[in-house]
Amino acid sequence: MTHNPDIYLLYEYMNKVSFTMRIKVRLDEAIDIPMLTETAREAFSRYPYYSVQIGIDEGGNYSLIPNDRPLPVLPEEGRRRVLGSGEVNKHLFYLSYRDDTIWFNCAHSVCGGFGVMFWIKTTLYLYLCRKYGDLEAPRDIKLPGTPVTEAEMYYPDAASLPADEPIYRYEGGNSNLALGRTLKFMFNPFASNNYYYEIEIPSREFMDYAVKIDGSPNTILIAMMYKAMTRFLKEKEGTFISGRLAADYRDDLGASGSYRDFVRFIHIRYEWDMKDEPISKLNQRARGAVIRQNQPELSIERFRRAVKAHNGIDEQPTLKEKKKYASVNSTYRNDPRDVYTVSYVGQMDLGGMEKHIRSMYNITDGDLMLEVNALKDRFNICFQVVDKNREPLQRFLEVLDGEKIPYKVSDIKTRYLPKIEFPAS
Repeated sequence: MTHNPDIYLLYEYMNKVSFTMRIKVRLDEAIDIPMLTETAREAFSRYPYYSVQIGIDEGGNYSLIPNDRPLPVLPEEGRRRVLGSGEVNKHLFYLSYRDDTIWFNCAHSVCGGFGVMFWIKTTLYLYLCRKYGDLEAPRDIKLPGTPVTEAEMYYPDAASLPADEPIYRYEGGNSNLALGRTLKFMFNPFASNNYYYEIEIPSREFMDYAVKIDGSPNTILIAMMYKAMTRFLKEKEGTFISGRLAADYRDDLGASGSYRDFVRFIHIRYEWDMKDEPISKLNQRARGAVIRQNQPELSIERFRRAVKAHNGIDEQPTLKEKKKYASVNSTYRNDPRDVYTVSYVGQMDLGGMEKHIRSMYNITDGDLMLEVNALKDRFNICFQVVDKNREPLQRFLEVLDGEKIPYKVSDIKTRYLPKIEFPAS
């Protein structure tokens, strides 16, 4: 691979998959706009690898060019803005605000979920300290003036990693039950009918429940979504329901501090004849699948496959052929198809900022997808769907009711994931 690793997801964009995200943070008071603008731009200066715009080099490859224009801080208007456009100063990042809420908007190619949280923490910390005085800093805070370290920029050399065979591979195959919904989303991710609901669950009650059935938030939510899907989807001969867990595998690559995106999926297959099993047993099945698939060898294999695809993109002679090659050889699109996804990486350290944060929701691509954030006293779950049919959500809430887990749920909301504007080739 000869080019910046952050460019390769851009080749897969093609107006079919957005690969953009928004993180919605609600604070305890109305936003001070001049203060937010000043501190957001100060925070952004700590991340030179995000202060970029898309370019095309002489070989027809995408490149990321330094961009010294101010980071946009704009009013939230309930519409899709376009990353890389003049409206956002050609940046692939911008902030928007309304009332007491800030949206952090960015391209997924440049920033994985792990890295974006560093940027968010730095921004919130500077803003809240300016507004309220000194606050206890998160242990992993990155402040302006501190150096960008080698560990932060690290990207492994695939050839230097071990090549041991994994003990177990997932061979559950594709679950095509929700294929029509998946295709509808993939071929038009920017349709107006992409929605989500905000679900808040008290941490104490949820974790007491987890301890009682020997589960984790990941495995419990996978099990609960399976139960909900058996009530939403129609059983067909020869079909099954599978879900997947997003797993950050940077530690397996020796890249623990890297901002870059290292995600693979752990697949959990359930058969129809399991639908009457209690959540406790379904949870144990999920735990078993996680144990079997949580192998460094699988992480390294996934990484090698991604690097091979990147090298293949580099070898194509034109931008058009690079895009075609990327779409056919995508590590994401070639994963087994699952009905639903749960993405949760554990409780966040927000230090003294936590008392000023009322909620934090990750808004991303995906249908029947749960993006989960854990604050100290509550879980914030973004339940994502592609249309206004409330039934999938209702079935999930019925499972929570059956397990006597308290929750609050919002009205339906529109995602407004940004598009990306590319330079003319």
